[in-house]
Amino acid sequence: MLGAGRMGSSIARTLLDRGYPTWVWNRTVAKCDPLAALGAKVAPSVEDGIRAADVVIINVLDYAASDALLKRDGIASALAGKAVVQLTSGSPRLAREEARWVEAHGAGYLDGAIMATPDFIGKPETALLYSGSRDVYEKHKPLLFALGGGTSYVGELPDQASALDTALLTQMWGGLFGALQGMAVAEAEGLDLETFRNHLSAFKPVVDAALFNLVDRTNARRFAGDDATLASLGAHYSAFQHLLEACEERRLNAAMPRAMDMIFQQALSLGSMEDDFASLAPLFRNGSPRQSREPANA
Repeated sequence: MLGAGRMGSSIARTLLDRGYPTWVWNRTVAKCDPLAALGAKVAPSVEDGIRAADVVIINVLDYAASDALLKRDGIASALAGKAVVQLTSGSPRLAREEARWVEAHGAGYLDGAIMATPDFIGKPETALLYSGSRDVYEKHKPLLFALGGGTSYVGELPDQASALDTALLTQMWGGLFGALQGMAVAEAEGLDLETFRNHLSAFKPVVDAALFNLVDRTNARRFAGDDATLASLGAHYSAFQHLLEACEERRLNAAMPRAMDMIFQQALSLGSMEDDFASLAPLFRNGSPRQSREPANA
């Protein structure tokens, strides 16, 4: 285990608890002391730790820090025949580059994304996403599932776990930014945030239904309005005007609503008020025009 920060230490503790002999290394050696007390062996160097292990798990600050550890004389040769599991957060591009380098030095590579905080490591519901070498994933599946029962293999392309992680976080950030805007409106109009919070639960089934309907229609490229449309683009845009008006009247930060308004208007200029909300989807792919498989009322 390279890295004994909060996440790395949680991973190492979980592996020790499951009976896996575990070596640990950290730049600040003192951080390894609590793990040593639990039975971990502290590697005097990165090279020593890699040579002693079958599986090399990395969780450090970023890929630059990971590269500084691995891409040095003596380290590359130590990787041959090992399984490298990269659990440092990074972009799809970095995952591709890392996979090429690791595999060129004779090791198998899995790129992982941890969809949890350190206190969730090892729990049945904890999700970790992996992509890259299927052989590495299958061979070490028990170890990987020890870190989280919700573990899944995304695909053989090394960048796919990172891409899915980014996509899921994007959806989360959208919801969090939306909540910030909503709280600003609520407070500006004299509503307390407890009232706002209580009504989030009541509204959640409607939001979830709209979210999954959006994904399904986008996957099927059903952008034109039809009998199954939950609410037309025109209906959404009409209600959206209330947010713009509230921001203007109460002098709220309107940077996000203005950006949304620009996308609404672009979609309407290309299509119809009767289109489904999913008709916005192609505008997020380099602003390309809609390509619909199914006309309205098909």
